[in-house]
Amino acid sequence: MNFIEDLKWRGALNQITDEKGLLEAMASGKIGAYVGTDPTADSLHLGHLIPFMVLKRFQNAGGKAVIIIGGATGAIGDPRPTTERQLLTQEQLAENEKGITAQVTKLFGDNDTRIVNNNDWLGKLTLTDFLRDYGKLFSINVMLKKDVVASRLETGISFTEFTYQVLQGIDFHELWRREDVKLQIGGSDQWGNITSGIDLIHSLEGNAAKAFGLTIPLMTDSTGKKFGKSEGNAIWLDPEKTSPYTFYQFWLNQNDADVVKYLKYFTFLNSEEIDALAKAIDTNPGAREAQRRLAQEVTKFVHGQAAVDDAEQLSKALFSGDVATLSAAQIADAFGGVPSFDITAESKNIIDFLVDGGVDQSKRQAREDVNNGAITINGEKVTDVATEISPSTHYDGKFVLVRRGKKKYFLGKVK
Repeated sequence: MNFIEDLKWRGALNQITDEKGLLEAMASGKIGAYVGTDPTADSLHLGHLIPFMVLKRFQNAGGKAVIIIGGATGAIGDPRPTTERQLLTQEQLAENEKGITAQVTKLFGDNDTRIVNNNDWLGKLTLTDFLRDYGKLFSINVMLKKDVVASRLETGISFTEFTYQVLQGIDFHELWRREDVKLQIGGSDQWGNITSGIDLIHSLEGNAAKAFGLTIPLMTDSTGKKFGKSEGNAIWLDPEKTSPYTFYQFWLNQNDADVVKYLKYFTFLNSEEIDALAKAIDTNPGAREAQRRLAQEVTKFVHGQAAVDDAEQLSKALFSGDVATLSAAQIADAFGGVPSFDITAESKNIIDFLVDGGVDQSKRQAREDVNNGAITINGEKVTDVATEISPSTHYDGKFVLVRRGKKKYFLGKVK
């Protein structure tokens, strides 16, 4: 399959301006495609990963990947369908640019990749240049019909955000001129901005100039929920914001109804491999082979093979109950969401420890739990009510992990 056929098979193509022309341009020599992202946060999340996966496929098909970090457009704000964005300070933008640049560099590497900042050209435009050289080429009538602008006409949109499509059009032309970029890739909500850029290139370079746009469908799960959210929280690519283990678990926990779609979109497995995994869902769904492969592939792409190995080691330890060998970092990662309580570094009798930490509501209940073998401390069952609990024995003296019964965990954290 060629680049476009592959996207169609994967369900990753929404709209394209000129399919035949794009394929001819790709066949004629190495051309560039770009995805832009504004530094509105210090990390990308899974929603950002969607267009970057298509750009990576373009790169794998022999093209050059160009990524714009929107230092200038990030200071303006891409219009949202509802309300104005909160403007960021220049210091915030600069810090966010560093984090995102490091992430896309890791994803794409150095070969056939260019990472640029649109502040390098937009930041040099004077107001007079902007209005004279570009403003004259954009029709207000056409701009008002763009979906995101039209959706804001009743509630109101500032002139600042209204001009965003002009700035994005300038980006496309600059990359067309500087980097031989012929294709812009974006989400379905970017269609209006992308076509504005193509119109600008044709206005400045002539109608014969080769420029193409491609958008990706809105990604939702089988329930219709927008993809990339986990209990209301974004899944970040920054390992400090979403740990590789949590990232791995997000993919491992996908529903059978969604996993084949995600394998097609978020991995580079071919059709034969994905078809085999789809059959495995039907024949042995309990094994979750497809989910495991999905988690391995996406975690490897974003965080590397070492992160996959670490996540699987942690998963195996948690399944078997062999948590004594885990590191302090792994304990913090795996049990960061369980009920926790503060403890001191001094030893404490098991009964007092359980009651003071809220694991048991009374000393009588604590004694019963210990005598019945219902309490496990740091992976070891405690059956003697005289046992002393010392944080110094495990996890660098930072944590004491308590399990009550088969599944109820608590985490004591040394102050």
